[in-house]
Amino acid sequence: MKEQPKSRPVPLFVDIPLPEPDPARFFGLEEITDAGELLVRASDLTAAFRAAADRAAAFQAIAAAELTDPRRFDRISFGELADRTGLTEAAAQTLAERGRQLLKGAQPHGLGF
Repeated sequence: MKEQPKSRPVPLFVDIPLPEPDPARFFGLEEITDAGELLVRASDLTAAFRAAADRAAAFQAIAAAELTDPRRFDRISFGELADRTGLTEAAAQTLAERGRQLLKGAQPHGLGF
C-alpha cells in the first residue's frame, strides 16, 4: 500500500470576519439567573481581574526600573516616566524603586510571584 503524503493546511487569502463582541455582555453574567451561581461566577472574575491587575502592575514597575536605571545610556528621567505613566514624579520614582526590589527577587525565568 502506498503511503499518502501528509496534507498541509491551505493558506487563507481572505480574512474571515469575526462577530463584534457585544459591549453590553460581560462574560455571560447577564444570562445567569441563579443568584448563587452569579455570585460565584462574579467572585471568580473579580479575583481573576485583581490577579491580572497585580501582575500587570508588577511588570509596569519592572519596566519603570529598567527604563530609569542609571547604568543605561538611554535612561529616562523620573519626570519622563511620570509623563508616560500619568503619575506624579514622586509616584513614578516610587514605581521604579518597587521595580528594582522586584528585580532583585526575580526568578531567572519569571517574576516569582
